[in-house]
Amino acid sequence: MSTIGYSSWAVDLAEVGPVYPFHGGTIAGMDSEVVMVVIGVAFWLLWHVYQLKSEKEEIDYEVNHENRDENIRRSLERY
Repeated sequence: MSTIGYSSWAVDLAEVGPVYPFHGGTIAGMDSEVVMVVIGVAFWLLWHVYQLKSEKEEIDYEVNHENRDENIRRSLERY
């Protein structure tokens, strides 16, 4: 199966042009490359938002539960 229209690679690749899959195709009237970039950037941004929220929850838990006075006193008394 060829996604770029070539059945044989026995050609000079300098004259071929882009050789990556799905170049020049369209999705919903837009170039497939543009759609893939938009999807990638959206995923990247959503991942960062998720990471920030989960790290904030973890830090809030540590601040509120692990740094209580009784835990600090117990830790200091052990030493």
